[in-house]
Amino acid sequence: MHLALEVVGRSDVGKVRISNEDSFGFDLRLGVFVVCDGMGGHAAGEVASKIAVETVLSYFRDQEPLAADATLIDAPLGAQMLSDAVNKANENILVYAHGHSAASGMGTTLVAARFDDDKFTIAHVGDSRIYLMRNGNLLQLTEDHSLVMEQVRRGIMTLEEARHSTAQHIITRALGTEDNSPPDLAEFPAELGDVLVLTTDGVLRHLEDPQIHDVLRGAPSLQAACDQLIQLALDAGGEDNATCILIRVRQEDSNPGLTSAN
Repeated sequence: MHLALEVVGRSDVGKVRISNEDSFGFDLRLGVFVVCDGMGGHAAGEVASKIAVETVLSYFRDQEPLAADATLIDAPLGAQMLSDAVNKANENILVYAHGHSAASGMGTTLVAARFDDDKFTIAHVGDSRIYLMRNGNLLQLTEDHSLVMEQVRRGIMTLEEARHSTAQHIITRALGTEDNSPPDLAEFPAELGDVLVLTTDGVLRHLEDPQIHDVLRGAPSLQAACDQLIQLALDAGGEDNATCILIRVRQEDSNPGLTSAN
């Protein structure tokens, strides 16, 4: 069975910040999707996140002949390609920062997904997240690279304590901060009806998992679900830029063509 993808995405500056340092992008034809949350003064975060998104998309556009080669679609190489793309993004951010003094300290989180036939590979650096809604269940596929989540994993604090900690937004890994900042990688089978959520912490700081679950289950369309997630974050204070991409796996002949929205 051939699967097709439907995607929608939205980014909002929020109610507190004066600029939007989040970036997102996708290439539906290549099945590549990226969301980044930049950091750094003088608009450097905005630049870092844009560099990361553009680098990952460009990597797969440039590598398209290789990606289409039947000998290169095994799982280890699929993950390696996504890892290479993210590492290239890290390199490009460092090069930019080296040549622009005002961009010193710039960096960005990243979550990315690449669909290939009946599977998808994910990569992440930082505290942006990827969720999978499958068969009515919401699964968090990434683990935050953050100080508080490291403490949770070590049993030093509970999840509830982490959620209310003043240190919850201190991240332990980001692109552009070190010469080597490798992404965490994972691969999953794609199933009909899957909905993948790529989102920044501007949404996550205001919404708990049950709210995300309820929105995905109850919204009349993928676009409505995306809009509701952003609006809920705004209604709860909109303290940060809020961005998300939603991707639905559907049967190729269930709807003529592929749907996308920005």
